[in-house]
Amino acid sequence: MDMNGYYFFVHVVEKKGFAPAGRALNIPKSRLSRHIAQLEDRLGVRLIQRTSRQFKVTDMGEAFYQHARKAVDEMEAANAAVEQHANALTGKIRLSCSVGMAQFALCQLVTDFLKLHPKVEIIQQVTNLPVNLIDAGVDMAIRAHTAPLPDSTLIQRRLATVSWGLLASPSYLEQAGIPMSPEELEAHIGLKLGWQPDIGHWDLQAPDGATFSNTYQPRLCSEDMVTLKHAASVGLGIVGLPLYTCREELRVKRLVRVLPDWTAGQADISLLMPSRQGVPPAVSSFANFLRDELPKIVVTQA
Repeated sequence: MDMNGYYFFVHVVEKKGFAPAGRALNIPKSRLSRHIAQLEDRLGVRLIQRTSRQFKVTDMGEAFYQHARKAVDEMEAANAAVEQHANALTGKIRLSCSVGMAQFALCQLVTDFLKLHPKVEIIQQVTNLPVNLIDAGVDMAIRAHTAPLPDSTLIQRRLATVSWGLLASPSYLEQAGIPMSPEELEAHIGLKLGWQPDIGHWDLQAPDGATFSNTYQPRLCSEDMVTLKHAASVGLGIVGLPLYTCREELRVKRLVRVLPDWTAGQADISLLMPSRQGVPPAVSSFANFLRDELPKIVVTQA
């Protein structure tokens, strides 16, 4: 059995064409086409309908892909297991995460893991947009969410729960006054994480379970936490952010907690993976590394 045909077929399907698969594998698309044709001849079925204008996986090709993907995973896992036995994890890890997660948590963990395993490569996709792990060929995604993630075929593992707080600069509070109750927030300027919708919400909770919620018109909306932290630190208003992202600013009192007895919500951080089967050792090892190390960064509050 020639596993090259399986390997090339999987890549052609996942990249949705011979040309993009050839670019990803750095081989001519004519070579890919030849391998797929040989595979189809051996199986006696058409796996891909291809013309100069159309690329379409047949029904038989879709069914074959499900099994071929598992076979390729097992082949890669077998190779990685042999190399791991020689005390060297190897292989590529494709990781997806948000901008904030990349900046404030994973930047340290990614580099720490690479230092521990010199033969591992990490390909990190950083985006605040939703990503289909299977279509994108991603091994794992780290996502922060305030509501339960929708049921799916993805494997989900909660890594940590983080608290948010309201923060502002001492200069802003000196000028605008210190809110002594949630109701007094209505007299203050808000800065909002995210740009859609452009209306902000204060959703607060006290230790005794009391809650407060109202809307405000933010002076600044941004998907970038660094921008919002800077805006708050130079006195532009009050911002709600995960507390671990502002640890240094709180330490040097560039920012201070507003209504420190109230939290501005909580979010879960979860690890998502397409499957438990056929996971290469490098991917499995990195998942376990994140499970152990991520909480140490995001749970400890400033």
